[in-house]
Amino acid sequence: MQAKDSNPPDGGYGWVVVVSAFMVMGLTAAVLKTFGLFFVEIQQHFDELASTTSWITSVTIAIFHLGAPVASSLCVRYTHRAVVITGGLLAFSGMALGFLGLNMVWMYATTGFLQGLGISFSWTPAISIVSHYFSKKRALANAIASAGECAFAFTFGPFFQWLISQYGWKGALLIIGGIQLNICVCGVLMRPLASTCLLEASHSETETPPGNGASKIDKEDKSTITHTTFNWMLVRQPEFVLYAIFGILAAMSFFVPPLFLVPLSYSLGIDESWTASLLSILAVVDFAGRLLCGWYANLHITKTVHLLTMAITLISTSLMLLPLANNYLSLAIFTGFYGFFFGTTVAVHITVLADVVGMPDFDSALGLFMLIRSTGGFVGPPLAGLIVDMAGDYRAGFYMAGATLVLSAGFLVTLDQLQQRKERGNQTNTKPEKSTLPYPSLHPLKVQ
Repeated sequence: MQAKDSNPPDGGYGWVVVVSAFMVMGLTAAVLKTFGLFFVEIQQHFDELASTTSWITSVTIAIFHLGAPVASSLCVRYTHRAVVITGGLLAFSGMALGFLGLNMVWMYATTGFLQGLGISFSWTPAISIVSHYFSKKRALANAIASAGECAFAFTFGPFFQWLISQYGWKGALLIIGGIQLNICVCGVLMRPLASTCLLEASHSETETPPGNGASKIDKEDKSTITHTTFNWMLVRQPEFVLYAIFGILAAMSFFVPPLFLVPLSYSLGIDESWTASLLSILAVVDFAGRLLCGWYANLHITKTVHLLTMAITLISTSLMLLPLANNYLSLAIFTGFYGFFFGTTVAVHITVLADVVGMPDFDSALGLFMLIRSTGGFVGPPLAGLIVDMAGDYRAGFYMAGATLVLSAGFLVTLDQLQQRKERGNQTNTKPEKSTLPYPSLHPLKVQ
């Protein structure tokens, strides 16, 4: 019974946490996605080069990823709620101070560094606590939470454009910062779960007579919940290393299509208004892909790592075929396929990470995974740009992204084979143990 108490609720108040995470995804990742609307305004205000202005977004993305291990370690040391609230205050501070617009260095420090740190401290614990609240329905819960990025990005584009036209880019930053304060409200709703389970486990342990087998079970359950240090030793686990390499290769590819989709459409002679609709199509099908994949994964028909491998294979196929488009209709169709399968990948990749490392080490794994994955995000776009320059054709960038994803799928296959081999080994090792126990009821519980 004690083991049951420490299991995730898989519903109930967990859905409140999912809605809160949905909002946090929108108020962080969606803001970062649509910040490009401020690019020209800031560049013209300070009369700077495009490369100089682009460092604002680069700093934000870099700090977002580099801050993930820090955010994860703070979640382990304190609570997800406290870290999310801190992230909301940092995000607001970045936008509010950016409102002053003193100079470009000031923008790097405020809308770059502070905003990036705020996003990292909000996004990381929000996506982490959802996995703590759910087990059987984890894929569906993660899919719904991550869909907030698409839903908000779809509406933030025209809304931010309106804010800039009405209040100028500085006023728009201040208003957006005020909106991001709602992250703190979402953080308050993220009620800590681990401490409650730990209290139940410790209470039940004190009521169990010493020497009883149930007392040992309580201690084992308690050890899986109590984690006060960040686990850096995950980098020595082969399964985590394989999944991290997959993350690097996938990140190298995922940043490329949004970068070259618009230039490719222009090179095909597609009108500017029709080109803008491609981004809307991308957002809508991405949203649908996340929800549908989360629903399907929740049926437990297909193993999540197999589902992820299939999604990655289909994305690579879409990217290989996309350059064959020669008009708006064909380009929109291939873009839709890419966006849908990208959404399916986002919906399950966090769930696969939880399956790989287990929930006791999930917070540490999420921070490390984001940190390691960031190298792919930094290398991918410049490498694709170099290939495009050498080939003189934007199609080359899509071929590069598709080929990299095919390679990343190979590491997922290797990971699955390693997991299956370990499962067969564990089953073989547990058979003689069961026969030697005089009382089957005292057999140690498996930690899920």
